[in-house]
Formats: sequence, C-alpha cells, structure tokens
Amino acid sequence: MSLWSSLFRRSQSVFRGRGLHITAAGKSLSRSMSRTGVFLRKQIWIFPVLAIFVLGSIGFGMRLAIESTMRENLRSQLQTLLDVETSMLETWIKVQTANASSQANTPTIRNHVYQLLDAVDPTVEQPATLPALKVHALLQKDLAPALSAGDYFGYFVADKSKRILSASASELIGERDIPEYDAAISQALEGEAVITPPYASVTVMRDESGKLRTGVPTMFVCAPIRDASFQVVAVLALRIRPDREFTRILQLGRIGKSGETYAFDKSGLLVSNSRFDEDLLLLGLLPDQPHSRSILQLSLRDPGGDLTTGYRRAKRRNDLPLTKMARSAVEGEAGLDLDGYRDYRGVKVIGAWRWLPRYRMGIATEIDGQEAFRPLVILQRTFWGMFALLGLCSVAIFIFTIITARLQREAQKAAVAAKKLGQYRLEEKLGSGGMGIVYKGYHAVLRRPTAIKMLHVEKVNEDSIERFEREVQITCQLNNPHTVAVYDFGRTDEGVFYYAMEYLDGIDLQTLVEKYGPLPESRVIHILSQVCGSLYEAHCLGLVHRDIKPANIMLNRRGGEPDVVKVLDFGLVKALDEGQQAGLTASNGLTGTPLYMSPEAIQTPNAVDARSDLYAVGATGYFLLTGKPVFEASNIVELCQFHVDKIPVPPSQSTGKPVAADLENLLLSCLEKARAKRPQTARDLALRLEHCAAAASWSIEEADSWWSRHERGVTPAVTSNPSSSPSSAYDRTYVGGASVD
Repeated sequence: MSLWSSLFRRSQSVFRGRGLHITAAGKSLSRSMSRTGVFLRKQIWIFPVLAIFVLGSIGFGMRLAIESTMRENLRSQLQTLLDVETSMLETWIKVQTANASSQANTPTIRNHVYQLLDAVDPTVEQPATLPALKVHALLQKDLAPALSAGDYFGYFVADKSKRILSASASELIGERDIPEYDAAISQALEGEAVITPPYASVTVMRDESGKLRTGVPTMFVCAPIRDASFQVVAVLALRIRPDREFTRILQLGRIGKSGETYAFDKSGLLVSNSRFDEDLLLLGLLPDQPHSRSILQLSLRDPGGDLTTGYRRAKRRNDLPLTKMARSAVEGEAGLDLDGYRDYRGVKVIGAWRWLPRYRMGIATEIDGQEAFRPLVILQRTFWGMFALLGLCSVAIFIFTIITARLQREAQKAAVAAKKLGQYRLEEKLGSGGMGIVYKGYHAVLRRPTAIKMLHVEKVNEDSIERFEREVQITCQLNNPHTVAVYDFGRTDEGVFYYAMEYLDGIDLQTLVEKYGPLPESRVIHILSQVCGSLYEAHCLGLVHRDIKPANIMLNRRGGEPDVVKVLDFGLVKALDEGQQAGLTASNGLTGTPLYMSPEAIQTPNAVDARSDLYAVGATGYFLLTGKPVFEASNIVELCQFHVDKIPVPPSQSTGKPVAADLENLLLSCLEKARAKRPQTARDLALRLEHCAAAASWSIEEADSWWSRHERGVTPAVTSNPSSSPSSAYDRTYVGGASVD
C-alpha cells in the first residue's frame, strides 16, 4: 500500500492532536450520533422493529401461500360451477329438443302437417282456405295436451319455404322469413332439433303481469317433421318462457352473496334474468318501470368505473365497449380471470366463461373480487394492525429510552457535581479532553491522593466504554515501577465509568522541554532507560504501546526519589496476538502521534511491533536533546512523508552543539526506516544506553537540586502546549498521570 493511498484513505480525524479542532456543530452532530449508537446497541426498542420485520416476512409469505391456495380454490370453484351450469343447461336443452322431436313425429301431428302442406300452395301468396283452417284447428287441439304437459306457451309450424302454416298466434299464419325465426327454422330443416336463445317476441303475448304486449322474452325449441321416406318436410316449434326453467337453472349457480351465473347473446345482451334486478334499477341500468327485468334489457358494457360507488359514465351506454369477459366470449373464447375485471356495473369481479356456438349464446359465472378475497383482506388487515401496534411500541420504547438516557445523564452529572464517585471523594478538576475528565480525589478510607479518570457523560457509547475498559485491563497487567499504576475501576449506580490511578504530581516531558529547554545528555539517558524498562515488560506480554511521545512520559519525584519516569496512556496499545483488538482504535487506520510515528505505523498500521515503539523512543530522545521534533512540516501529510523517506538531521547539526557520538548514533539507529536496523528490543536499547559515556553522569544530587529549584513550577494542572510549540498541532493533553483524551 502506498503512503499516499494510506493517507488519503483514512480520515485525518484519527490524529488525536491538541491542535486539531472541530466546530461546535460538528461536535453536536458527533454527540447525537454517539447517543443514537447507544440506543441502537442497547437493542431495546429495536426488538419491536425486528418483530415487525419478522412478522412482515411471515405475513408476506403467508399471504402469498393463502392467496395462492385461495386462487386455486376459486379457479376450481368457478370452473366447476361453469361446467355444472353448462351441463345442466345442455341436459335441459336435450330434454326440450327430445320432447319437440317426439311431438313433431307423432303420426297424428305428421298427418295434420301433411294435410296443411297439401292444402297450401307454397308458391302462391293466398289466405288460408277453409280446409286449411279446419286442419289448423285439429292440429292445435291435438298439440294442446303436449303444450300443457311440457309447460309450452304456443307453437308454430313452418314449411320448407319458411312460411308459417299454423301457429297458436293466428297473426303469424301465412307469414314468411321472420328474422327472429329464420336461423332456428333453417337448422331444423337440415334435420337437427335446435333451441333458440331468448329474444323479444314479435307477436302479442302475456308478460309476467298478465299484460298483453310484444317484446316479451321468449324462445323456441324447433324440431324437423319428416315424411314416410324420412325427408324433412316441415318444422314444429314450441314456445318456451325463458324466465321459467332456463333462467332458474342459471340462477342456481352462484358463489357467495354476490355470485351469479347468466347467459348472453352475440351482441352482449343479457338473455337470462340477473339476481340483482332491484339493485340494477337503483343504479339506472334498467328502466324504472313496473316489472322491469334485466333479461333482454341489459347489455354487458364496461362503464369505466364502479357505478356502485357513485361513478357516472361520460358516454351513452351503447357507445361503451363490452366487458372484458363479453368481448372474449363473443369471439368464441373460453376463459377464467382471477386478477379481476370490471363487470357491467363497473365492479371488479373474477369469473369464468365460455361460448356455446351450437346454441348461439355464452355463459359466464362471476363473483365480486372483494368478497372472493375477503379472507385475504381480513388477514392483511390483521397483520397491518399488528404492525401498527408494534410500531407504536417501538416509538414508545424509543421515547422511553431517550427519556431514561437523559435522566441517567442528569443523574451522572449530579453525581459528578456532588464530588462523589463511588468510594472516592473528588477534589479539584485537573483537566478534560475529547473523551475523559480527570479529577484529583481521595479514597474515602485510605485518604490516598488519586487521579480519577472518568468518561464524559455526553460521550458514553459502547465503543468508548470498551476502549476505556481495555485501557484499564491492559494497564493493570503491567507492574513495572515506570508504568503508571491503576488502583481501581468501576461504575457508579448512576452509570459513570471511572478508574483510579496513582496521582502523579510531576511534569510531562513535552512541558519540561518547552518550559526549561533541552535536557543534558546524561539526563536524557537516565529518562530513556526508565522508559525502556516500562516498554520491555509490555513487549514481553506481546503489547505495543503505539503512542510513545514526550507528552506521554511523566517525570516525577516519587518516594523520595527524583526523576522517576512514568509511562502513560496504554489506551492505544496493540495486542500482537489479538489482531481483532486493533479494531477498537480505528481498524486499519493511523493510530498515534505523527511527530513520533514510525514509517511502518504510517504505511501499514496493523503491522507495527515492538521496534515501532523504539522508533518513537528515539524520536523522543531527539526532542529531549534538541528541543525540536525529528521532522518539522507544514502539514500532516508532508510530516508523514518525511518519516517514511527522509533521513533525520543528526541532533548535533540540528542544535549546532556537540552531542556525544555514541548517544547520537544510538538515537539515529532507533530512527532507521528499516526495522531490522533498529535495536530489536527495549532491553537491547536500555543496555546500549547504559554503555554510553554520559550514562552515569546524572546523579541523584543533580536531580534533587533540579527538583528543589523547579518543584514550584511543576504542577499537576493540565499541560498546555502553546501554539508556538512545533508539536502542539499533534499532541494530546495529560494530567496527574492520566490521559484526558
């Protein structure tokens, strides 16, 4: 991975510098996101949301399964009902044609017809003769029992020229080529008994109310009359009232309350009665007249909208197209539609249909889609209701979580304001940083001065807590006297996380150099040797500090001993055998302070090892000797590039003052770009420091003398890095032995 891709791929926010600031708006946004993360990770209110998702998936699957099953059942019911209705109708037609054929070929009827044929000249238009009238009377008398038994309401006899020879309606006698009769007579003359679809009567007859009028729905069953040589010589037609058995058979077939079966002709005109004539009157589909019926009155036209919900068509009904079902049927197609289409009321229905070419009419069975899929709608509404309840629960729990979190934060702030944290009594505030606050305090029983670090109440989230705990756990593993000691760790009843560590009343090396100038070689060796002791223990445990720098090293007077070094902030430490822990500190990102960062920490952050810390030790020693960092740059990118490929200027050249060659060479060896050229362990570096000529020059007397002169200026207050400092743009603040990052 190249340096540039590494730098630009990672946000500069990973550099934890004192000089890098964000706006108030950015902090507010970060704080809001942090709080949101806590709510999400607590997974309290999320459970109803997950339940919605799970139930939604189950509901969706159930809906598909139920809908598929319902569609198959409806398909089966509609097809079966249509088959049954067609079969019943065909059976009834067969019975009617059989009756007509039987009557047409009884000897008495045939003899009467032969006499009529002999008495009438088919080529001459003439009134009925007296003999013909006598035969007509005899024929009517002989047919009367059959008409009564078969529930027929009249008859006529036509010869091969389609002239009416005899009829129950006398006005028909002598008429020829009546359009309504033509097709049926022609088919019967070809030797086949046939039944006509219902049509409006051309003669005066009584309707259902007993009123005489034309246009009454009627139909005929026609049968051929044969002579002795079995040749067709005439046709006998028996009149049927379609509102009797024909309509009754069709009305027997229905599904549910809205289902119906009906018949229609080639023009889409209804030729059977609808079950819902009263409703059709109210919708304006039938004329508002006494005894108005849908048979031969209602055309199967698509109004374009649901008339039952108040829709009003913009065209005359005769200008509207046929319904989808009617169009398909009159074209001779059979079909079944479960997706839904508009019927003659504009209501969405599902149905099945077929065309019966032999009888010149179609049959359809339909049911309102809303009723057909009502169980599915009920199920869907039930699930939506459950989703709504779960959603309300989610919102309620979320609001409750926010309120609880707010109350908890207030309780935490109150606990801090009360200057009491568990068994510790808080004294003065020593400082604060991006995530932590440090107080000087005392144990309630031991009364030992302690540096107490706690997480910012506003910054608490799972990541910060995990990193906080990890910092304590790692530091507790280290027992070297030059590593800051942790006394206690806990969480108060209010949820404030804290740990107590030894209170250091010294000064960090960054402030030391900035305030008092570069250090003598002997003191630098004395300090670095102690740092190596702390690091050697950590490295032996497989831990890499990753952020060694002057601001992370405190110089103290401890137990009567001057110049005692304490290494701080093992919060960024990396476990070499636990790569996953590196994820807690911005996985695969730059971690540390750029002024003291090794080349490999910049290029391959996950590949750092103990020798990376030794690079930082060398850079720290360089700063202590010269008062300057190894490299100075105008921006972080340039600085990192210098660490990767620029050769450091020897300390003697940087200051213009002589520096012992052994110490200078040792520091420059620590700053080698290749890890193999550096000292391999902190113990090796410590031994080489001991062999430097100036190693024993810094005595206890000199150290005591320095502390006596400067102890008043050494305070545990927050170290302040002035903007004039070359390192101020990249460092943290420390206080009382605790990092306030």
